Amino acid sequence: MDNNATECQAAPRGDGNCQVTSPVEFPADMKHIRAKEFGGERALFATHRLFLDKVVFHPGESALKCCSEIDALDCEFEGKYPFWHVDTFRCVRCHFQPGARAALWYSRNLEMRDCVVDAPKMFREMENLSLAGVTIPDAQETLWSCRGVKLRDVTVDKADYVFFHCSDIDIDGYTQNGNYSFQYCRNVVIRNAVINSRDAFWETDNVTVYDSEINGEFLGWHSRNLRLVRCKVNGTQPLCYCHNLVMEDCTMGDECDLAFEDSDLTADIRSAIVSVKNPRTGFLKALAIGETIIDKNVLAPADCRIETEI
Repeated sequence: MDNNATECQAAPRGDGNCQVTSPVEFPADMKHIRAKEFGGERALFATHRLFLDKVVFHPGESALKCCSEIDALDCEFEGKYPFWHVDTFRCVRCHFQPGARAALWYSRNLEMRDCVVDAPKMFREMENLSLAGVTIPDAQETLWSCRGVKLRDVTVDKADYVFFHCSDIDIDGYTQNGNYSFQYCRNVVIRNAVINSRDAFWETDNVTVYDSEINGEFLGWHSRNLRLVRCKVNGTQPLCYCHNLVMEDCTMGDECDLAFEDSDLTADIRSAIVSVKNPRTGFLKALAIGETIIDKNVLAPADCRIETEI
């Protein structure tokens, strides 16, 4: 194969139709390894400037540890820890099988496109990573302590504790099923997402979510500077103990009861709310509120202004 040829980039694995998206180009001066199979420990340890084309890495550990400038196209990874301590690498149309758990740790400058990741605990202590068209069916404990994360059209499932202690995150086109997500994150922008997650956005700093749907109990507790714009929220006891919560043109579902306890907020809700309990301060406007609870436990300054249209 000509390293610089423009290819028809395939649709995600399992779809036999070839769809032209963007060309796959690799530098001609890289060492080209094509249609080979490797196994055992540290098969290509501390190698640099490799173009891996339809290469299979069988069970074994640390196949590409301590490498740099690695491009992988249509490769299979079966063993653990293949990309640890790697600087500058690309994975296109690759498959990380269930045995390839914890495959990408302590690395930086990753571009991953149109890959399927069937293994948990991926992406730890990484910097500058970009994922596009990636599917992660088992995303448990994935994306921990990463900095500079860009996601485009990514789907994750079984995603308990995804995005734990991450920062500087840019997401557009994202579907998630999994609990306790985005805990302790900071500097996050999310667009066009569907997030099904209990306890999402706990203890976060500077998170903005646009045009998204968030379903799950106890959303955003103890967050700071959480902003939701044109979002739909559902789940019991949302958005309590928040500092500087902003909601613009949002709607809230039928399970949103006991909302906003001990929060300071500026909220424009374009739907009814089941119940509101003891907001601390700020302003709340909603279409209607089924029950407003202000009792002896409300905290100072206890001056939240509440308005309804009905």
